Amino acid sequence: MPSLKNILLFALAVVLLAITLSYYRFELDRIAQIREQIGKSEIVLKEKRDSVRAYKEKVEFYKTQEGVEHLAREQYNLVGPGERVILLRSPDNEPEF
Repeated sequence: MPSLKNILLFALAVVLLAITLSYYRFELDRIAQIREQIGKSEIVLKEKRDSVRAYKEKVEFYKTQEGVEHLAREQYNLVGPGERVILLRSPDNEPEF
């Protein structure tokens, strides 16, 4: 019959092993969560980089004469020198000036 000392040592070893394995499992779960967060963050970062690139392209475009003219036509309804405006009437709708 095993002695009480051997039984206690065995029980202590089993408890320590269980604690170690549960901590290891907890760390693996935490690593998986961190990897998932990294993946999501990389997607957001890529979207932000694309957005910044698009804004930089717009800024470069609006720095040119063509960009300024485009902005003036779109937002302020201006016409360049030598251009004519042609208004098309719809039979259903009267134009508003």
